[in-house]
Amino acid sequence: MPRLSDRVQKFTDSVIRRMTRISDEYGAINLSQGFPDFDPPKEIMDALAKVAYEGPHQYPITFGAENFREALARKQSKAAGRTINPETEIVVTCGGTEAMMATMMTIVNPGDKVMVFSPFYENYGADAILSGAEPIYIPLVPPTYEFDINLIEEGFKQGAKAIIICNPSNPCGKVFSREELMAIGELVLKYDAFAVTDEVYEHMVYAPNVHTCMASLPGMYEHTITCNSLSKTFSITGWRLGYVIGPEDVIENCKKVHDFLTVGAAAPLQEAATVGLNFPDSYYEELLATYTEKRAYFLEGLDRIGLKHNIPQGTYFVMVDISDFLALPQFEGYSDLEFCEWMIRNIGVASVPGSSFFKEPVNNLIRLHFAREKSTIDEAISRLSKLQELLK
Repeated sequence: MPRLSDRVQKFTDSVIRRMTRISDEYGAINLSQGFPDFDPPKEIMDALAKVAYEGPHQYPITFGAENFREALARKQSKAAGRTINPETEIVVTCGGTEAMMATMMTIVNPGDKVMVFSPFYENYGADAILSGAEPIYIPLVPPTYEFDINLIEEGFKQGAKAIIICNPSNPCGKVFSREELMAIGELVLKYDAFAVTDEVYEHMVYAPNVHTCMASLPGMYEHTITCNSLSKTFSITGWRLGYVIGPEDVIENCKKVHDFLTVGAAAPLQEAATVGLNFPDSYYEELLATYTEKRAYFLEGLDRIGLKHNIPQGTYFVMVDISDFLALPQFEGYSDLEFCEWMIRNIGVASVPGSSFFKEPVNNLIRLHFAREKSTIDEAISRLSKLQELLK
């Protein structure tokens, strides 16, 4: 057999999705892969039922159906603090994953450097490698996940062309403050670079924290490429509807990359999801209230059974410290991955090993999520309580 691409040897399959497969095999409660166990809004489901018979069923415009882009532009113009042109400043993609990949392939040349915060959503490192870039990792230090702005400037001095910012951050739930983003933005402008933001959890930011769109900051629109998705906002992770927003010259070239990557996102799903994009602000207020309640309920459950965890400022993810368990004789030599696999088999709850998110040698954390009905959370907490029996 001829030699395969060297780049595919530099990363593994998705650990998150692997945990889901193992969870399914053992019938565990899946708190690993971040998708809800409840339905999308009824209005969107009703629209999809109608579209099933009325269409469209053929190719849309490759960079997104016109009505979908117009609705996106209306919604996201508020966050960006400016009027977004749906014809020249938006590309609709097959999920946020393609949005990030298309962006990277648009702005990166082989050998370029790109900064990535660690911990990071696992796709970012692979995106950099697949696009030929060299990642520079900037630590977000647990438990508060602060960063050193001097390390970011050092990365730019090393020639970094862009910095990737997940805000709110998956997996740790950090919400970057306006002051932090301003400091990063000043360096982006100073070194004539790009800020590539992943803002899929923009509507899950818990008081007193506030989401700031990087593109809305002074001078930053021309230097910011915003990647986003409808998956989490409307509980439609399987629909794979994402988008890229940015300055016209970037988007013109991103359209070309997207065209040859996937041609276009699903036409009937764009049509149905347009209903959601036209929801009033009250929808997002209710969504936040729902997840604020779920966060409190889940964290109270973790506290009740004595599991140590951070308090996420945004997203629906929680990092749990498993140091006490790994110190037990029966887990001697276990990695966090092996512990997660043990949990699936013996506790019946699936999580994600923290090492899959960190460049640093962090092996004492696991990620859980609370995008679940209360009854599911209750059962998960009941099962997780068995962990404490190990410490007696």
